[in-house]
Parts: sequence; structure tokens; C-alpha cells
Amino acid sequence: MTSYKLNSLNLPKLKDSVSIPQYNREKVKTGIVHVGVGGFHRAHQAFYTDQLLNESVTDWGICGVALLDFDTKIYNTLKDQNGLYTLVVKELDGSLTKRVIGSIVEYLFAPEDPLLVIEKMASPEVKIITLTITEGGYNYNEATGEFDFENQLIQHDQKHPQAPKTIFGYLTQALKLRKERGLVGCTIQSCDNIQGNGHMTKKMLLSYVLVAEPELAPWILQNVSFPNAMVDRITPATAPIDITNLKETSGIDDAWPVVCEPFIQWVIEDDFIAGRPAWETVGAQFVENVAPYEKMKLSLLNAGHSILGIIGALMGYSTIDEAANNPDLHAFLRAYMKHEVIPILGNLEGINLQKYEESLLQRFGNSYIKDQIERICSESSAKFPIFILPTVNAQLKQKGSLDYAALVIAAWAVYSLGKDKNGNTIHRKDAIKNILQEKALASKENPQVFLEIESVFGKLNQSEIFVAAYTKAYQKIITYGIEKCVADTNSKILNKN
Repeated sequence: MTSYKLNSLNLPKLKDSVSIPQYNREKVKTGIVHVGVGGFHRAHQAFYTDQLLNESVTDWGICGVALLDFDTKIYNTLKDQNGLYTLVVKELDGSLTKRVIGSIVEYLFAPEDPLLVIEKMASPEVKIITLTITEGGYNYNEATGEFDFENQLIQHDQKHPQAPKTIFGYLTQALKLRKERGLVGCTIQSCDNIQGNGHMTKKMLLSYVLVAEPELAPWILQNVSFPNAMVDRITPATAPIDITNLKETSGIDDAWPVVCEPFIQWVIEDDFIAGRPAWETVGAQFVENVAPYEKMKLSLLNAGHSILGIIGALMGYSTIDEAANNPDLHAFLRAYMKHEVIPILGNLEGINLQKYEESLLQRFGNSYIKDQIERICSESSAKFPIFILPTVNAQLKQKGSLDYAALVIAAWAVYSLGKDKNGNTIHRKDAIKNILQEKALASKENPQVFLEIESVFGKLNQSEIFVAAYTKAYQKIITYGIEKCVADTNSKILNKN
């Protein structure tokens, strides 16, 4: 099959083999600046926006911003492809639905020209700034609940405001320009997996502003909105085989397509101070209060992913579907959801939790997605406080079940030693990887040491009930191995011994 390099010039040549944008991209105005143009953004927000542009909307194009030096590859790819990329949906039956997305009409590389990015964010035509900067990007200290001013990059931004390195430096300078020029404010919308992500964004930004540009804070409070949102779509890292298959089956030479599952969800609080796209016409849901939806998703889906990732890695698996299709681990995750998560969610109007749980287990087990465990486990120190610990703390308050969560955290301590059950190296990526390993090594003598990482666990090590459950689980894993512990927990043997 003849293949064509994906770009604007070749786009018409692909229309017979794949769905392409039905709008003139040159006439689309940029109304959104998005920071963090990774796979999830391209499978989610950019997909919703592409659908909207196909409905003759012209003023909500996206300017993608690559914030970090690490983002050089994605920036160069989008630049070479005129912002185009292919979204490949891996259906449950193994079939593939392919679509070229064109909603990213501009793209900037922040390290190359910081002032250009600041100017773009301050542009009058930009009404919304959206973020996918990962959980760790919010510079939040779990122990104190406050902004981390010890971060060297934050200190750099305070000293060099015109050449920032963090999202807070960029937003501060852009909003300052809007204020000085007498422009209207804008909406800053987080699309990350953080409960109350809008509240978090507002709190962290204002914390920085009150130190860096204190006179700007009142203007932000009056002119900037921060809606909360819940986002959901499993989007594994693109593998070389995905690129090859796309080229061979569709004739599309795309250097970085995005693969994802068919399920997608976006629940948003309708609080956009300068206007917004009609995303509800293409499947998004606008609500007054997103908290019940995000709590459900973070506690079930995101926590479930982390559980399958950590325990699956110890079992020697490399993909989430392998872990999810292990009968004992499947049963363990189901029991965790049933006994420890669902009891603390309360009554969620309009939500059938049993059906949601079943859909999650089905999605996790999709053997065509091949989500890499290494990706899911990356930056676990930022994920556990958000996905797992709220459930633990809620169960402690109501003196409920802790056995499953205790085993998960004990498994994370063992995982942090860096070896699976067969002695193979586990490749770990975490901002505090060295601290995790240091505490994991010390835990061989005293398991409780791992819980002393205050930035992750807060004061959890002061709970005698949890420490006892965690210590028992840890010793069981060390003595009998992870597989037997998972099986025994399912049958309650762990709690009787």
C-alpha cells in the first residue's frame, strides 16, 4: 500500500482510507491554549474539540504548548505534521476505528521561546487555558496540603519571571499581562486526575502569585474561573507496532499516532468566565457539581489501574490486561472495590456503581489495549495520595475494612525494591524514586519505615490500626510471595493467620 506522510498537504489523499477533518483548518481561530500535549489530551479534549469543529464551529481551535525540554519529541512531531495526528480506537472486538484529528492548529515549544507562550496565553482571542500536566505538576505537598516553594524550578521562576520553567510561572506572567492591558480574564481548566482539580489549580496558582506577584491576586479572584472536571479515557503509550500497523493498513505515515479505548467521558462544572465551546453537543456533560463523579472515578478507575500496575509488576506482567485477566488479581480488585471503595462513595444519584464497576473490569481486561504497566506505575508517589489514600482515610474514620488497601501499599513497598517475583528488574519512574527505594530497603528490618514518607502518606504512620494491617500484609508478601497473598486475601486467610 502506498503511504503518505501525515501533513496538511497530504491530508486529502487519505480521505478514502480514514476519517479526516471536514473543516478548513486555516480558518479556525485559536480560542484554547493547552499545556501538555501528550497522548491523553490528544485522545480526549482534542478529540471532543475536533468533533465540534466538524460542526462548523471556527473559534475554538487549540494551541498546544510543550512545556518541558522532555517534550521536544512531541513538539517536533506535531510541527512536522502541521498539528495533525491519527487517533486509533481499539474496540473490544479487536477492530480499529481510525480518525485524523485536526483541532490542534498551533503548537509552541516553551523552552525555545517562553515569552511567545506567555503572549499567546495573554492573547485576547484565548478564552480558556487547559492543562494536562500530570498529578505531580501541581507542586502539591500531601503532608502539608500546601504549595512547595522548596522546588528549585519554582525558585527559578521567582528569580526569572520572563523565562519561567513551570506552569505557575507562565500563568502568572500571562495573567499579569491581561491585567495590565485591560483585557478580560479567562478560564483555567485542569484535565488531570485530581479530585477537585479546579480547586487545586486555583489554590496552587494563588499560593504562587501571592509570593511572586501579590498585587495580581485580587484581579485573578475576580477575572479567572477554575471549573472542576472529571476526565476518563484509557490511553496507553503508543508502541512502534501501532505506527507500523497504521502505515501498512491505512497508508498513513504518522510518527506519533494515539491509541485508546472506545470508552470516553468528560464531566465538567459549567463555570467559564469568558465563554466556552459547546462540548455538550459532542458528548461532554456539564453539571453543577462534579465531585461525586470524580470521587467515583479516582477511587475506582485510577486506583484500580494503580493496583493492577503495582501488583501486576510484582507478578511479572508487563501490561494491564495481563494483570486484569489473572483470576486471583481480578477477584482481588473486585473485592477491593466492593468492600473498601463503594461503601465510602455514598449514594450517587444517577450512577449505578455495580454497572460502573463491571465496566471497569471489562475495560481493564481489554487485551487489545496493551497498556504498559511501567506507564501506569510511573510517578506512583503522586498518584497514591490521590487514588488510594482517601479511601484508606475514609475507612479509618468509619472503622471499616483496610485489608485490601493495606496489601496494596505493602506491595508498593516491595515493588520499590525494584525486583519482581522472578528477580527481574522493575523499571521505575518516580520523582522520589531514590527516597522510595531507600525506605523500601529499610523496611526489610522495619516495615513501618516506608510509611514515614510524609510527602506521600501524611500522618498515616500514626494510625496503629493501619500500621498493624500494613505490617501484617508486608510480612506475608515477604514470606509467601505476592501471588499467594493476593489469593489468601480473597479467601480471608490473610486475616485469620
